[in-house]
Amino acid sequence: MSYQVLARKWRPRSFKEMAGQGHVLKTLINALDNDRLHHAYLFTGTRGVGKTTIARILARCLNCEEGVSSEPCGKCSACLEIEEGRFIDLIEVDAASRTKVEDTRELLDNVQYAPSRGRYKVYLIDEVHMLSGHSFNALLKTLEEPPPHVKFLLATTDPQKLPVTVLSRCLQFSLKNLSPEMIMNHLKFILDQEKIEFEEEALWQIGRAAKGSVRDALTLLDQAISFCNGKLTDAEISNFLGTIDQNILYQLVDALIAEDAQAILSLITKVSDQAPDFASILEALLSYLHRIAVAQVVPEGLDNSQGDKKQILEHAAAMPAENVQLYYQMALKGREDLALAVDDRSGIEMTLLRMLAFTPQGVPSKPERVLAKTSTAESVSAKTADSSNEKAGTETEEKTEKKKNPETIEVKAQADPVNITSTDTTRTELNRDQAKPEIASDSPVQHLPKHDLSEEKLSLSTLKPEQWIPLFYNLNLTGITRSIAAHCLLLGVKGNIITLALDASHSKILNEGHHEQIERAMSDYFSTPISLEISQEELDSELETPVAYRLRKQQERQHRAEEVFKNDDYVKSIMERFEGSILPDSIEPLTPEDY
Repeated sequence: MSYQVLARKWRPRSFKEMAGQGHVLKTLINALDNDRLHHAYLFTGTRGVGKTTIARILARCLNCEEGVSSEPCGKCSACLEIEEGRFIDLIEVDAASRTKVEDTRELLDNVQYAPSRGRYKVYLIDEVHMLSGHSFNALLKTLEEPPPHVKFLLATTDPQKLPVTVLSRCLQFSLKNLSPEMIMNHLKFILDQEKIEFEEEALWQIGRAAKGSVRDALTLLDQAISFCNGKLTDAEISNFLGTIDQNILYQLVDALIAEDAQAILSLITKVSDQAPDFASILEALLSYLHRIAVAQVVPEGLDNSQGDKKQILEHAAAMPAENVQLYYQMALKGREDLALAVDDRSGIEMTLLRMLAFTPQGVPSKPERVLAKTSTAESVSAKTADSSNEKAGTETEEKTEKKKNPETIEVKAQADPVNITSTDTTRTELNRDQAKPEIASDSPVQHLPKHDLSEEKLSLSTLKPEQWIPLFYNLNLTGITRSIAAHCLLLGVKGNIITLALDASHSKILNEGHHEQIERAMSDYFSTPISLEISQEELDSELETPVAYRLRKQQERQHRAEEVFKNDDYVKSIMERFEGSILPDSIEPLTPEDY
């Protein structure tokens, strides 16, 4: 007996054997069991999702000798003949090869006659959108009022090309693409029945490559079995599909977290030996970063449809949300610019190096990685430790230098071509060597300044409500959690219990995860377990929240900057000479980084 390809051998013979499409099957099963049958059904969806298969199963249900039901016996002559494709009352038509109106009229000439063998005469028209306009017109009347013994089953991959007059005469069912997880489980069942050895990650790769099509997945599986000589392994399937190994993708993200350019270039060199499609690597990275962002914002919304949930949760905990958004945007732009690069490899290398070059500064140190699966993870840990030591030494030197020198103010005015023509007048400095510009931000929380009180470590036993601001700036908080804490006040301390009051207007964004992060940050700072209580109320106190403190400091610096600028002798001479005027909105204080 000749070999039968898996797509045909494992074509479902009943609704129970179908993979996915539960929303369609439920409607058809209830209609069959309750004798509520329509005369025309339209199945739409991309290739390989089960349109023709469902139509054939429906034909068996209608003509089974045991009676109309959602579970045909599969043993009677009608069921066997339909399965073998020789049932005389199942007329299958390929509309792509019979598009003329003469073909449609010839097809409909026999509609009026009763079925020869079965209960119903079933017309299964595949790729029905390929019919010509005249063919549709010839079909309309019969499609609207067929004889009681006739059922029309139409299938198409492009329903937009069907006339609305045809759509209105059919019950339309839209079949969905299957998720990689559903395809992987289906392939696992088939390989178990075929007694073929496999690695689960290899099936995940085939499931992702099929892009929602079961038939494509089975075709790839057939080819993969021949390529791997009967045993499907992860490495062999990666080589066969020409796709990037998921472990390489994980190592790339690890290297980005550690800001390790050497590891990134080594990984690209390793991948280039396999002659990959570099555009697909960026696509895989974009998809992975998107899932990381979802895991950071709504962890419970992350599914395991790609088989990488555990790894994503680890990376989501290790990478700041700001970096994830920046890397995603740069990968998106890098994919667009890939065609303009000298070659694809240099294009992806520049994209990844650009991510490192523009990594946000001042972001709190990232948590340690939990797993160390690859050699890259080892280099990540070493580099993170070195960079932390170097940063600590730099901060100590900067604080010492600040104590020796008074605070400086640097002011700039945006040049106006009418009022001030010389670029030399756009800046007045009290100390040109030490002043540094501040990165502008619309959010009052993203770049909160350090408190100007004593920087000595606070004691839990003597902690007072007015010390909340210096405590806040010493807590290792980021993102939304930092924003929530910045809108709080310290109510009191009792033993190891700290009570905060959160502004009621921000209470909706507080959840258990944010509560645990603040509690953990306090425990780390005081080196003892802290129990945190957060009450939600309207804040009416003489004390300031960190946000209110920052806004007040900004206003004070803005006022000082305007006074310094207006009183500068050089600016006064320019104003008198050219009869100019100062635009208040153009004066901006340039805040030193250590403020």
